[in-house]
Amino acid sequence: MARIIGIDYGTKRTGIATTDPLQIIVTALDTVHTSVLLDYLKTYCAKEEVEAFVVGEPLHLDGTPTHIAHLVKGFVRNLEKLFPDKKVVLHDERFTSEDAKKIILESGTKKKKRQDKALVDKVSAVLILQDYLGHLED
Repeated sequence: MARIIGIDYGTKRTGIATTDPLQIIVTALDTVHTSVLLDYLKTYCAKEEVEAFVVGEPLHLDGTPTHIAHLVKGFVRNLEKLFPDKKVVLHDERFTSEDAKKIILESGTKKKKRQDKALVDKVSAVLILQDYLGHLED
């Protein structure tokens, strides 16, 4: 088996999470500037065996696409071109940022660290990937 990468795409920053090679445990990997995201993923995939990418699909509560949905779809197209041998999946990311903030707050993290948006992005990527894996088990 190979790793699966979870991506919480943003206009400025993107949170990245990964599974272990057995696809059991999800961990936060990094937050990178979106402008260098594809280069980051190329470098990572050169070092680690990656089977698939799960990209958070930004949707409103009613299921309609948000204002950045077209950017995410463009990113997914670029990802598919760059990695034609890997599966790319869009996965509903509603509530992940809010859930990430709650998790960080409940973890006892100091206020200054809780305000770190990069941390929220990483935790959101973890939640997207965990939810995706949970749906695979159903």
